[in-house]
Amino acid sequence: MPEIWYEPLSATDRSFLLFEQQSTHMHLGGVTIFERGPLAAPHGGVDVARIRAYIASRLPLIPRYRQRLAYVPLEGTPVWVDDDRFNLDYHVRHTALPRPGDEKQLKQLAGRLMSIPLDRRRPLWEAWVIEGLEGDRFAMLLKTHHSVVDGVSGVDLMATLLQPMPVEHFDPPPPWRPRPAPTDAQLLTDAVLRRLALPWQAWNEARRALAEPRAALERARTTFDRTWSFLRSGLHLPSPTPLNQPIGPYRRFDWQSLSLAEAKEIKNRWGGTVNDVVLATVAGAVRQYLQRKMLDLGGVDFRVVVPVSLRAPGEHGGVGNRVSAWLLSLPVHEPDPLARYRLLAAETERRKRTREERALEVFTRIAEVMNPLLTLGVRVASLMSPYNLIVTNVPGPQFPLYLLGARLLAGYPTVPLFQNQGLGVAIFSYDGRL
Repeated sequence: MPEIWYEPLSATDRSFLLFEQQSTHMHLGGVTIFERGPLAAPHGGVDVARIRAYIASRLPLIPRYRQRLAYVPLEGTPVWVDDDRFNLDYHVRHTALPRPGDEKQLKQLAGRLMSIPLDRRRPLWEAWVIEGLEGDRFAMLLKTHHSVVDGVSGVDLMATLLQPMPVEHFDPPPPWRPRPAPTDAQLLTDAVLRRLALPWQAWNEARRALAEPRAALERARTTFDRTWSFLRSGLHLPSPTPLNQPIGPYRRFDWQSLSLAEAKEIKNRWGGTVNDVVLATVAGAVRQYLQRKMLDLGGVDFRVVVPVSLRAPGEHGGVGNRVSAWLLSLPVHEPDPLARYRLLAAETERRKRTREERALEVFTRIAEVMNPLLTLGVRVASLMSPYNLIVTNVPGPQFPLYLLGARLLAGYPTVPLFQNQGLGVAIFSYDGRL
């Protein structure tokens, strides 16, 4: 008889379920545009059946895509279980633009699709194949809940579908049999046993600290410094702006494409990183927007949250979230573009030295064992809104990728909007473009 299986969500993954409300969808993803190439079907269409079969062949590499949420009785903690009613046709969908569809129509469609929340009774993802795009192209829109992937592992999931060579052959997947899910009684019993084990785990941690007191004290001091710096930056609320108003459930989606070589030329000449160039570009755009709104920028503290990966170099392929964040003030008051860039480059360099993003791990470790604290933290964060804007920069491959021989031309990511956040900026670098 197959063994019963389930997996608890991490505190970070649970937090994205708690953040989700009627007007704040916590799915991310984006639009990818392809040449039709070998996937061309008669009358300007796309071979959707072949794409669906190919996705089925890759699902063994991403088992979370065939898992749904279940909940521990009484305490309500979510866990992953295999979905015994998994239906790929529900998740891989097909629609079309009125031919010849342009990118403006594609953006409008993407906004409508991203406005619809994912069904929590099913695995938390959808893939839309969109045909009818002018220029002998088609698009795909991917939606995955933030509790499943972060920015880094999300690229890994995309890479399971995309190949560095135009390979058209694939093998059919092996038969999949969902593992039995636990009963409510089993989930509740396991949760009680985990709670009973907490004092023993705390005692073991204390013994390790007593064995190396100097090292333990140094770790404690470093953790305190990082945590205090993180809390101090989060407790000072940013300036209110027209971007920070109550939002509804509907989304609009737009994109631009820039040269990665030009961004690298700037950072090579003036120091810093490509991410600094991105932040400085966003700062300039926000400055122009706020000026058009007739705001005095002299005393404006415009705060952005920048997700930072906690994955070690070479740590790829997993689902779930290993991500923290920096809280940065964009120098929108500075009229000189070079001065803005230098201010941002200096600030991000300071954050790298202090490793302030590690402070968030302290709260997530505590929340792993204290579910009410996680709920309280999410509510406080929703009410305080310690930033004006999210800016995330996801590095991608700098060579062409293919879907069953069809070349990927461009990829445009999305980022979830939180309470009172009217704008999010997501950047994906691919094959020489941003």
